[in-house]
Amino acid sequence: MTNADIKTWVERIRAGDVRAVARAISAIEDSTTESTELLKALFPLSGKARVIGLTGAPGAGKSTLVDQLAREYRKSEKTVGIVAVDPTSPYTGGAILGDRIRMQAHHADTGIYIRSMATRGFLGGLARTTADVATALDASGKDVVLVETVGVGQDEIDIVRLAEVTVVILVPGMGDDVQSIKAGIMEIADIFVINKSDRDGADNVEKEIRMMQSLAMRKDAWMPSIVRTVATDGKGIPELAAAIEEYEKHLDKSGLRQKKNVNSWRERLVEMLRESLLQKLTRESLSEEQLNGYATEVAEHRRDPYTLVDEIIANFRKK
Repeated sequence: MTNADIKTWVERIRAGDVRAVARAISAIEDSTTESTELLKALFPLSGKARVIGLTGAPGAGKSTLVDQLAREYRKSEKTVGIVAVDPTSPYTGGAILGDRIRMQAHHADTGIYIRSMATRGFLGGLARTTADVATALDASGKDVVLVETVGVGQDEIDIVRLAEVTVVILVPGMGDDVQSIKAGIMEIADIFVINKSDRDGADNVEKEIRMMQSLAMRKDAWMPSIVRTVATDGKGIPELAAAIEEYEKHLDKSGLRQKKNVNSWRERLVEMLRESLLQKLTRESLSEEQLNGYATEVAEHRRDPYTLVDEIIANFRKK
């Protein structure tokens, strides 16, 4: 693909051409040869959208909440991109849940673009290319990008590297109390949502969150809001949108937005370098056959993995 082709493609994306956006996301997901050049062209056009991450255990009602939050933003004529990260099918490798069965009421609204992504075995609640897809939607002119994670529970903390605002969703009566998920995911919340708050136990969940907050003060001096919602009825959604806006004002007032972005990009750059170097290593110095041979030797205790890794890296440096 020539530079002129990339330029035309980018222009179509900027104009909101749904097919061009869909094609771009597919290329990014599949890591095609043109995807890197496309992202290089799109990145300078990004950085304007508010990226909001919504995470929580399976069954917390994340999809319904995202749907209602998108509706709320559309009331003020903001354009919305939705990235819904789904579990990977063991049969096809694709997303088990797709946009065809999600949020179907938005299909006629050109101000909303919805994309489901499969994790493809990637841990941490996101797919490997979720951040790049968010960049593409940002560059396409979306005002807000909502990223719904897969719902893997306690280890689902990668969203904090991508989103400016992280919303953690809890539900009464599902074991989502502070004691059961106190590590990791509870510490990344900028806003807590108690969804399905019409159920018994909502008061207990809120009390436990407040107890946790009283024990540890965040470095940024922000006290995460607690918003009660019943997403199926749209209750509490305006309050959630207001809480998100309040946190963003705090970031700007305290000067923490830039610092947060720098820290996030530092981690993402390390991850990108790790992935790029691994691809270069396996492409130039380590074939699949060699890797299988090494794995057999280590499994049979004929070689130790630590010396082996040192040797592989040393040989790679000589090339």
